[in-house]
Amino acid sequence: MMRKEFRMSRRTLTPVTLVLATLAALALAGCSTVTSPPVSNVGGTAQGMTSPDLGQRHGPVALLVPLSGPYAGIGRSIEQSVKLAFSTHGAPRLDIENTGGTPSGAAAAAHAAINDGAGLILGPLTKGETQAVAPIAQAAGVNVLAFTNDNSIAQPGVWPMGISPDQQVSRVVSYAIESGRTRTAAILPEGQFGRLMAAALRQTAARLGTPPPRIGYYSASFASLNATTRSISQFDSRGAGLMARIRAARDQDNAAGRRLADKLRTEPVPPPPFDALLLGATGEDLAELQTFLPYYEAGPPQVQLLGPALWASKAKAMATHDALRGALYAAPDPAAGLPFEQKFEATYGGGKPPSIDKVAFDAAAIAVLAAHEGGYTTAVLTNPTGFAGTDGVMRLLPDGHVERGLAVFRVEPGGPKIVSPAPQTLPSPASPPNA
Repeated sequence: MMRKEFRMSRRTLTPVTLVLATLAALALAGCSTVTSPPVSNVGGTAQGMTSPDLGQRHGPVALLVPLSGPYAGIGRSIEQSVKLAFSTHGAPRLDIENTGGTPSGAAAAAHAAINDGAGLILGPLTKGETQAVAPIAQAAGVNVLAFTNDNSIAQPGVWPMGISPDQQVSRVVSYAIESGRTRTAAILPEGQFGRLMAAALRQTAARLGTPPPRIGYYSASFASLNATTRSISQFDSRGAGLMARIRAARDQDNAAGRRLADKLRTEPVPPPPFDALLLGATGEDLAELQTFLPYYEAGPPQVQLLGPALWASKAKAMATHDALRGALYAAPDPAAGLPFEQKFEATYGGGKPPSIDKVAFDAAAIAVLAAHEGGYTTAVLTNPTGFAGTDGVMRLLPDGHVERGLAVFRVEPGGPKIVSPAPQTLPSPASPPNA
C-alpha cells in the first residue's frame, strides 16, 4: 500500500486566525468551548436523538483516497486540496493512504492509518469504500468525514460530507411550497437517486403540512418517460377527454358539429393535479421532457418545475427551451467557493478544481480547526453553531447526517439567478424530546 506523509509544525491558532490561514473558507461559528448539541432535522426529518461523544482527541489525520486505479486522477486532486487546508502553521500531521478506489483497498488503508495512530479519517471517496471503512474506524473509536454524498451510510461517527440529493430536494421544495406551490408531484428515474429524491419530497411535504405528492418513476427509455409523464399529469382524464369531445363533434359531419368542434378547440385543457413538479432528469431525458410537458399541458406557467443541483451546469442550455425556463434548483452559491478555487489555481495551475475538491477541502479544514478546539471528538465536530465552508454553511449532527444551507436558483436566459440566497447561519437545532 503506497503511503506518503505531509508534516507541518504546530502552533496554537484561534478560530479567527485559522479562517485567514484557510482562505476564509471555513471557520467555527462559535467560541473555543464546545458541547455536544441536540440533534435537529435533516432533509425535513426530525432526528430527536443524541449520540455518545465518540472519537479521538489526538493523533495525525489520515486521508484515504484513490491514488491508483480508475479514480486516481480524482484522488490526486483531492490530495492537493486537502494539503491546502493543512498548509497553515500548527496544522496536525497529515498521513495519506492509497485506497486504490476499492472497498478492500479502503479497508486496508483504514487499518494502516489506525495502526499509525490516526485520530481522524478524511475520506474515502465512495459509498462502497466508506461502508468498508466504517466498522474498522468505529471499532477503533476514530471518527470519519467521508466524501460521498450518500446519506444511507450516515451513522454516529461517520459523516457523508457531499451535498446529498435530500439536501437539495428539501431546500428547493421548501422554497416552492412556501411560495404557494403546495400540490407537488415528481417524475424521477428508477434507481437510488430517484428513490432518495422521492423520500426527501415526501418528508418535506409532510413537514410543511401539504398533501402527499404524486410520484412516478421511469426507466432508461423515452417510451417509459413519455408514459410516466402522461400518467402523472392525468392527461387521459384531462386533455384526452376534451379531444374526444372534439372528435365526436367533428364526426357529426355537419355544420353544427363543425361549429361545436371549433368552439371546443378554444377551451383550455384543465390544469394537472399539481402545481410544482420535481424532475430527476439531467441528460437526454431532460431534453425529451421539454417536449412531453407542454404536450401534456403539465409545464409552466401553471406548474413550477424543480430539479437537482446537477442543473447548475446545464442552466444556460435549459434556458433556451420555453418549457424549462424558470425552473428552480438548489445548489451552493458559487461565490462561497471562489477564494478556494483561486488559491487552488494559483498553487497548482491546471484550471478550476472539480466540485468534490470543495467537499474534501472543507472536511480537511474542519479537521485542522478541531485539532485546536479539543480534538476530533463528536462534541467538537458537532458544534451546534456549525461551520462556514466553500459550499456554504453546514452543521454535522451526532447521528452522522449533515445539514447544509443552499441557495435556490432560477433558470434564466442570462444565466441562473439566485431567487433565495443561501443562509449565512443555520437555525438553532431543535431540542430532543423531553428536553
